Amino acid sequence: MLYFPYLMTVAISKPLKRNWPTILFLGGIHFFALFAFVPNLFNWQAVGVALLLHWFTGCLGITLGWHRLISHRSFTTPKWLEYFFVFCGSLSCQASPIEWIGLHRHHHAYSDQALDHHNSNLGFWWSHMGWMCYDIPAKQELERFTRDIAQDPVYLFFDRYFLPLQAVLALGLYALGGWSFVVWGVFVRLVAVYHCTWFVNSATHKFGYRSHESGDNSRNCWWVALLTYGEGWHNNHHAYQYSARHGLQWWELDVTWLTIRALELVGLATKVKLPNLGAGAQPRRE
Repeated sequence: MLYFPYLMTVAISKPLKRNWPTILFLGGIHFFALFAFVPNLFNWQAVGVALLLHWFTGCLGITLGWHRLISHRSFTTPKWLEYFFVFCGSLSCQASPIEWIGLHRHHHAYSDQALDHHNSNLGFWWSHMGWMCYDIPAKQELERFTRDIAQDPVYLFFDRYFLPLQAVLALGLYALGGWSFVVWGVFVRLVAVYHCTWFVNSATHKFGYRSHESGDNSRNCWWVALLTYGEGWHNNHHAYQYSARHGLQWWELDVTWLTIRALELVGLATKVKLPNLGAGAQPRRE
């Protein structure tokens, strides 16, 4: 069974329980995204809305906000701007911010080891999305990894209401453009952001080149970097987890880093952390 290798590595005595609410939720999102193929639900304005919201939720929310700013504290922003990025990420509907950030920190603590909840050694499917279909033991450790945000009232608000916020967004899109805006701006966009994010857990631990010895399977994968605004330079990230910049070579396009750099130029990003690269940082393709 899918969970059996993970069950053995974490040495728990009973099978992992399927997480049916998550399974049904993800299944429903993917099902309703199929309505994008209905002819009268396609128009270029709806596609444009989906692309804009993909950037808003995937880049500003997940990649820049939840990941580099909050999970790794790669730079700092005014608190109001941090909360804005938490809001953007909450509209990605990838669990609550405290859970997402806690699980990400947990992953870095045990990357590709027995306790890593999306350990890539257990296969592409498991690391991509299979792990979400079960009640994983890692969730029991969230408190240890989220002490800096767990009592923040704004984080707690988005923890409780990220699903209702998605419904409010859907109502707004319906008012602006009808069902085509809802199908593309919510369901198609969510599926796209989901799989782009999940490729960082799966594909960038399987495909690409390694520039640094990071103690895990992380790799730099150009096509994931294009889909995720720079997150695909994953071996660089695992080697320098604190760095706000993931694309460390001139050809490693990192849109999120360019955004952080723009924020720094106008005084909205400070204490920006970067690696001190030496001669040993030149990529080697393995």
